[in-house]
Amino acid sequence: MKSLLSALTALPIRWEVAGTVNAPADAVTDLLLSVRPGRVGDDNLLVLAGMSAARRGAMSVLAGDLTGSYLAVVAGTDGHMDIAVDPDLRAIAVQSWYGGVHTVAPAADGITRVSHRVHTVLPGHDRFPTPGDMEPRLWSGLERVLHVIGDRLGRPTGDPTVVRATHH
Repeated sequence: MKSLLSALTALPIRWEVAGTVNAPADAVTDLLLSVRPGRVGDDNLLVLAGMSAARRGAMSVLAGDLTGSYLAVVAGTDGHMDIAVDPDLRAIAVQSWYGGVHTVAPAADGITRVSHRVHTVLPGHDRFPTPGDMEPRLWSGLERVLHVIGDRLGRPTGDPTVVRATHH
């Protein structure tokens, strides 16, 4: 069975944004990839903590069937989001209405680059047909993640920037 992370990264990148944190990659990785059963928040599944359901305390994480796999569920709904975490690759993948991957990479002397790549949008959910429509959503999400990491580590962040914005 192919993992969510390998399935998504095998696809072309449709959109990508990136930003930096003035902190070591290991510390950034620990925060970004922190996922365990329980409520979603800044200390658990950070990449989804900005969603309205998570802010209301209505989103939880459940363990998945495979090592490093999880499900994010919203109280009162039947749906779920698939999550895959790979510490060796410094990556976390989320499949909701779109499939995205956040990665961490050392950039330079104590600076770490965090990227968010979108690889797929599910049929019927292509509400953002152009890069110009999707970019602000991705920037906002990544900026929030970077600021939480920067605040928790007491380190400044750089502004998110578009690395690649294409639409297929």
